[in-house]
Amino acid sequence: MTAAVEQRARGYIVTDGNDHFAVPVLLRYDPDAARGEECPVVLHFPGAGFASADREIPRALLEAGLRTTCAEGAVRVWPCGRVQTVVEFHAPGEEPLVIQFDAVVLIRFLRRTHAEGPAGEPAVAAAAHEPHEPGPAAATSATTGTTPTGAPG
Repeated sequence: MTAAVEQRARGYIVTDGNDHFAVPVLLRYDPDAARGEECPVVLHFPGAGFASADREIPRALLEAGLRTTCAEGAVRVWPCGRVQTVVEFHAPGEEPLVIQFDAVVLIRFLRRTHAEGPAGEPAVAAAAHEPHEPGPAAATSATTGTTPTGAPG
């Protein structure tokens, strides 16, 4: 039995205009409650007035959407600039729900889901989310084969 991971976050509902409305969001990942092969991340919107207060998103989709635009079924995730991520939900009979998050909050939450998750699940590639110093090979130009100083790489 593993412990569920929960984290409070602030999301911003994005509308057709330039309005952004802040809403509290509870991010939850509970491997013991999984109904299929992969446990989804649940976004709970307490008191937000939606027809359904919970939305689910596959954890892998949320992770991939931090780096590039991804979609699965009625959910789409994409990076918005350098520090924000947008999650878009489409539900039958409802207006699309578009929420903008600070990416660092999602990254922190996702790391915790892997740290607390059951053994055998893939670990988050921390190197993909953290800035790092380029090594000598990374400093070599792909087009000229030389380093920034002009020396052969």
